[in-house]
Amino acid sequence: MTVKSLLPLIAATIVYGGCVFVEARQPKPPVAVVKPTVSQPVQPQWKLYTAPDGRFTILMPGSPSRNTEYQKTYMGEITLEIFVAQPPKQQVAYIVAYNDFPYSYGQMADPEAVLNNARDMALKTTKSNLISQQNIRSSNNHSGKEIEYINSGGKITINRMYVAEGRLYQVMAITTKKQQKTLAKTIAGYLNSFHLVLKK
Repeated sequence: MTVKSLLPLIAATIVYGGCVFVEARQPKPPVAVVKPTVSQPVQPQWKLYTAPDGRFTILMPGSPSRNTEYQKTYMGEITLEIFVAQPPKQQVAYIVAYNDFPYSYGQMADPEAVLNNARDMALKTTKSNLISQQNIRSSNNHSGKEIEYINSGGKITINRMYVAEGRLYQVMAITTKKQQKTLAKTIAGYLNSFHLVLKK
């Protein structure tokens, strides 16, 4: 699974393209009897990742790549920070994205309205159908919403969104139906490991 584009919208709109896999062909064994070797899938090394500004921590499969995007909106220019980790030989991407709102908007905005707008934008821009949604809370009691949706290409996204201290966070796992079944516990552990660190 490769990142096709990372669009800087208020709801971190992330579009994924197809996957390209290269099969390793084993050389023909010699005439002598050779024990076949069973290749094991590469297991990523999960470790605690702390955001550069220290505002969140999360378990990631290795060090995520970081992208910064800018988008002009009716509120002014929005900076979107995106962190992506993709384990080798797995059709899954683990993503954390956040954007800060201009101070005046962040002070006035209703968290529920921000979450609903982010949900609607994510569904619209990825041309996805909503599977499920529920209201949630962060580990330190900030408003949140979990949505699950599927796009026309069959990619499933589980997205947990939180509004805290003028910032919208989105914690996502994007995968295929088949891979989701085998990685259900891993994805749940990843989503549950997200922790907001409040300003002092």
